[in-house]
Amino acid sequence: MNLSDCFKGKRVFLTGHTGFKGSWLLTWLHQLGAVVKGYALAPQTSRDLYLAINGDAMCESVIADIRDAAKLKAELISFQPDFVFHLAAQPLVRLSYEIPVDTFAINAMGTAHVLEALRYLEKPCVAVMITTDKVYHNKEQHYFYKETDRLGGYDPYSASKATAELIIDSYRKSFFNPAKYGEHGKSISVGRAGNVIGGGDWAVDRIIPDIVRALIAGQPVLVRNPAAVRPWQHVLEPISGYLTLAAQQVQHPIDFADAFNFGPYTSDNLTVEAVVKTAILCWGEGTIEIPAQTEAPHEAGLLQLDITKACESLQWQPQFLAEKAIKFTVEWYKEYIAEPTNALTNTIEQINYFNNNQK
Repeated sequence: MNLSDCFKGKRVFLTGHTGFKGSWLLTWLHQLGAVVKGYALAPQTSRDLYLAINGDAMCESVIADIRDAAKLKAELISFQPDFVFHLAAQPLVRLSYEIPVDTFAINAMGTAHVLEALRYLEKPCVAVMITTDKVYHNKEQHYFYKETDRLGGYDPYSASKATAELIIDSYRKSFFNPAKYGEHGKSISVGRAGNVIGGGDWAVDRIIPDIVRALIAGQPVLVRNPAAVRPWQHVLEPISGYLTLAAQQVQHPIDFADAFNFGPYTSDNLTVEAVVKTAILCWGEGTIEIPAQTEAPHEAGLLQLDITKACESLQWQPQFLAEKAIKFTVEWYKEYIAEPTNALTNTIEQINYFNNNQK
């Protein structure tokens, strides 16, 4: 599918555009020729990817809170989007233990605010609502979760995202029912992605940013949960899935108004320790330190996705194995550290490389 044919000249409302994933999606949309309006909080640090790529030059940027329902509605309606990608979120598990109420307000009610605004948009629109692999009721077993599996969540972050899914499902049935698409013209889908890595992520308590900070400082990399297994993937993998899903919704708005997992192949899951060792090897130096186990908030030890539905119905498939994704990510950071002003060029080059290597 030629994505530029779908998005060129189209109006895209992107929440969370100043975040890590949002900045990568913004860059790709800009390359496709889309007209983008972003809605998000301001970047948190001077190193944030959005600032490094000069995101303001690629969109109309609205700095505002997703919890401000009136502001969000006014900005979305005035823009009259053809597409909505909802990425704005509080994305960190460990932080959710510190700010549980805010996490629920942002992730659950923020999602409701986007859907509520769409009720007042008097034109056809495709919306892709981004959640996470952590929406599933995790059995901590060797099991690959399908889109039809039970939702749940141990920690506030996971539970807030599962709650967002219930809200999406309710709005889709109550106001955007596919059976009545001819009346409302809205196609609402969900993208569930695994653990995403990629250049330009500086968040606290995320594996690659923690590794890079330690390596830059010449310190050992602290490995908190070395045996934990996650569905690691490069950020361009799920983003390509979101774009492909949205494009399919344009052509088949009823059939693709559904949830889809985007993750690596079932045979391609690495432990945290393996990720760290691979990153150090790509960096060229570094050491690992596994601290003594202390009392800490619960985090999933084993979580894996079944991506059969996306592969078969969307004709989407992962391009990189986990080791390639780590190498690709580390290369971005090394180039950024050598010359920060080339961040946009490096990001575009990686998008082009990814596209040229799609099967």
